[in-house]
Amino acid sequence: MCGHIQHGSLLGLIVWIAVLSAGLTACGQSETPAASQTDTPATTAEPLNVTVSILPQKYFVERVGGEHVQVNVMVQPGESPATYEPKPEQLQALSQTVAYFRIGVPFENAWMDRITAANTDMRIVDTTAGIQRRGTPERPDPHIWLSPRLVKIQAETIAQALSELDPDREATYQANLQAFISDIEALDGEIQTTLAQVTSRKFMVFHPAWGYFADDYDLEMIPVEVGGQEPGAAELADLIRRAQAEDIHVIFAQPEFSTRSAETIAKEIDGEVLLISPLAPDWLANMRRVAQVFASVLSAKG
Repeated sequence: MCGHIQHGSLLGLIVWIAVLSAGLTACGQSETPAASQTDTPATTAEPLNVTVSILPQKYFVERVGGEHVQVNVMVQPGESPATYEPKPEQLQALSQTVAYFRIGVPFENAWMDRITAANTDMRIVDTTAGIQRRGTPERPDPHIWLSPRLVKIQAETIAQALSELDPDREATYQANLQAFISDIEALDGEIQTTLAQVTSRKFMVFHPAWGYFADDYDLEMIPVEVGGQEPGAAELADLIRRAQAEDIHVIFAQPEFSTRSAETIAKEIDGEVLLISPLAPDWLANMRRVAQVFASVLSAKG
């Protein structure tokens, strides 16, 4: 290709430049172009299209599945999984889903028949498997994602399901699982340290989402809402008296629920309402932040 340029017509010069460019490209190619093709199946294969109920689950599945999963979430930000109703387009989108990861939140019970009917080939993965639930058999506490120790079990269930759906990447899923578990164990240690020296171990919260968290870290949750119902006048009076007796000055609430009852109690005890969300998308960062908020509140003087 390093030959002498022949002077001639403009057309000849254009042809010669095109040939030279092609030759230089060929000269710059690897001696073993086939080597780059070995990665083709991993980089071109479509990710697994899966669906979860709530945002923290999306975090879990993405930590295990990485780039090999496309995760759809049913309950959108600001919505409550207790009362959520899937939109028609969400049910329609399930036709493209290979697996649905359920976690036991209330809307699933009402909608699971329609969810499964939307795609009879879709695998239903129960991430509560192997977990002892709080509450009663009739009303089990669904908030298992707020216990780091229980999230480890859920992550293992997720990894097993992804490995069965996509066995060629089992080693990747298992490696991701171990990295996630390491982060969970580090978080667990941080929270234990953060809450070790609090001066009070009782907290009052509107929606009883933090029971598993309280169990993990030797705290006592006092719920305002019981059985999905806001307190009546007598119950509200009892809660106000208990808050005063326990020297509680903060009522925790969450953005997805009404804060009316929490604000009523806070006013009567000359306290305040603090919002903490159990449904934040960055689960690890949210758990660390919530632990710090609890530590600050439970160590504050009345």
